[in-house]
Amino acid sequence: MEAFDQILQRITPEATQTVQLPEGWGQGRALFGGLTAAIAWRHGQAGAAANQQLRAMTVSFVAPVLAGEAQLQRRVLRQGKNVTQIAVEIQQANEVVLAALLTYGSARDSKVRVTDTPEPASVAPDSGQPFPPTKFLPEFARAFDYSVTVGGLPFSGNKSREFGGFMRFRDLSQPIDIGTFLGLVDAWPPAVLPHLTELAPASSLTWTIEFPSHLPQQLTNEWWHYVATIDYAADGYGHTHAHIWDQKGQLVAISRQTVTVFA
Repeated sequence: MEAFDQILQRITPEATQTVQLPEGWGQGRALFGGLTAAIAWRHGQAGAAANQQLRAMTVSFVAPVLAGEAQLQRRVLRQGKNVTQIAVEIQQANEVVLAALLTYGSARDSKVRVTDTPEPASVAPDSGQPFPPTKFLPEFARAFDYSVTVGGLPFSGNKSREFGGFMRFRDLSQPIDIGTFLGLVDAWPPAVLPHLTELAPASSLTWTIEFPSHLPQQLTNEWWHYVATIDYAADGYGHTHAHIWDQKGQLVAISRQTVTVFA
């Protein structure tokens, strides 16, 4: 299993390039969405100005992304004084399998400041429930440690609207950056899965992740706190949002997903 950060290092600044997507990161019949989103980010960020921070990234998982050859294409839609919009596509067999929109923006003076989104009280990561070792865990999950402290385990029949706990990489050679952070956030199963009592597939249709502040240079073996909430779920679709805090209790990201669940 090739390390997550090593895979990202193969992406170059070229606007169009061909890459070999790795084996060992499966999520059902497709590659792990957090990895493919991170590849899209790595490809897209070369088009942003150095003084601009990633503010939001929206990903549409158009079709299953498979291991093997893929083409990356980047297009700068608009580069303004403060904001840059960049579109990225991953293509396989001449079809778009992933489309992403990255929004970068520089900081500006503002009279509006609301930065105290509270971190919920929780038990220590070591006191939570890890995902049990089972053949039903997706292939990519071997790269992460999980500690469930909110809600229940997937397929446990827990009806809470909240689900989450703590997460970290098991093996990473570099401090966390945006790309590896995308992998961490998407490593969590959809928040609707604890409601089920039998195994059933689920997948993300769209994912928007927002970065209200700079991502801290947190070390590779430190925990991040993740709590997801189900806003609405019916008719085979779930709509959820999640907040992620660093070890100092600072909100670092807001994640929103539309997921399909086949149960």
